[in-house]
Amino acid sequence: MLIGQQDISNLLKFNMQSVKDVLKKFDPISDKYISREYQSFGVHLAEKLDDPKHKGLYIKFAKNIHRPILENALRFVIDSKAKSKPALFMWKLKELGAFKKPEK
Repeated sequence: MLIGQQDISNLLKFNMQSVKDVLKKFDPISDKYISREYQSFGVHLAEKLDDPKHKGLYIKFAKNIHRPILENALRFVIDSKAKSKPALFMWKLKELGAFKKPEK
């Protein structure tokens, strides 16, 4: 199931943070290795999914996958009572078409 343009515009209305809000929360002492917003969001994903070991993977996702898709998958996982949150998150990303290569 691919996400449509209308779905993306609806998702953009929820949980979008401005750069100003991100910078307010940025602590240069504890976040010394995080210099980009997508890195911060990737760390946020790892924390929410209780998977700090794969923090680099979530940072890569935050850099390369559209934010509404990631937020939709995260919301799905948080609302569930899954034993393995990271596995459910990956499944939901696949279902949303996050890993499909663009057609030429």
